[in-house]
Amino acid sequence: MVSLISRAKTVAFQGEPGAYANLAAREALPQAEALPRPTFDAALEAVRKGETDLAIVPVENSVYGRIADTHLLVRHFGRPVKGHASAEKSDLFIAGEHFHRVRHQLLGLKGAGLAQVKEVFSQRPALGQCRKIIKEMKLVEREWSDTAGSAKHIAELGDPHAAAIASKLAGELYGLDVLRADVEDEPHNMTRFLIVGAEDEDAPNDGAVITTFLFRVKNIPAALYKALGGFATNGVNMTKLESYQLGGSFNATEFYADIEGHPDQPAVRRALEELQYFTSKLTVLGVYRAHPFRAEMP
Repeated sequence: MVSLISRAKTVAFQGEPGAYANLAAREALPQAEALPRPTFDAALEAVRKGETDLAIVPVENSVYGRIADTHLLVRHFGRPVKGHASAEKSDLFIAGEHFHRVRHQLLGLKGAGLAQVKEVFSQRPALGQCRKIIKEMKLVEREWSDTAGSAKHIAELGDPHAAAIASKLAGELYGLDVLRADVEDEPHNMTRFLIVGAEDEDAPNDGAVITTFLFRVKNIPAALYKALGGFATNGVNMTKLESYQLGGSFNATEFYADIEGHPDQPAVRRALEELQYFTSKLTVLGVYRAHPFRAEMP
């Protein structure tokens, strides 16, 4: 069976052409036409409405941390595990992941000098990944909806005192100069993207696989400790655990987790069965092939 990722012809991304999600889409899905959408929600809605086969959205960055807007949307993906009737099946699922090396450029008008720049426009995560140059140049931060959009704005603004932090491609598309190259704080600046589709399709159990799920523990003493114990005793590696506060409450929490392994593997199956015993909600968001970058991580 040919996977959804292999046969996809269109993919939605958030931002203007030249955004990092645009670059990630080119790398992960070279056969698919990448179509811009103004927000993360609009990119996902394109999949729901059948306007595109897939969407690609950033979920975390190695310097900045999690992308909060995406994490809130991811909570509504997936299928409930049998026996957890309180969870409702979604119409979106994680079909894959992609790691993209982010190289930020400080972009300005053609002919503008670096010393002229007084303010910088970009998306909040990008600004957070370039704190050193912003502090060094004493720049005023101006938050924008996306990185490529900030480059487009600088081109339209026509002010030599304003610059954007965006990709080299965005600079080329909107006719800007690179005033300083590779201004990210760390050379390991990497963003992980999720590839999202409308088909509930698990990857085959024949290689490196990631299983992502959401769970809510029962209100009993040491419930989280006991819920996670099955992964330790069965030797299942949990690579990510994030929490969500629910409904403005400080005592109602859901957890997002990534583990290495397929639910059909005996150790993973046993760990998930033990998890179910201590949870009131358990939803599998996706079972998908691990990106090759995981094998290269230090």
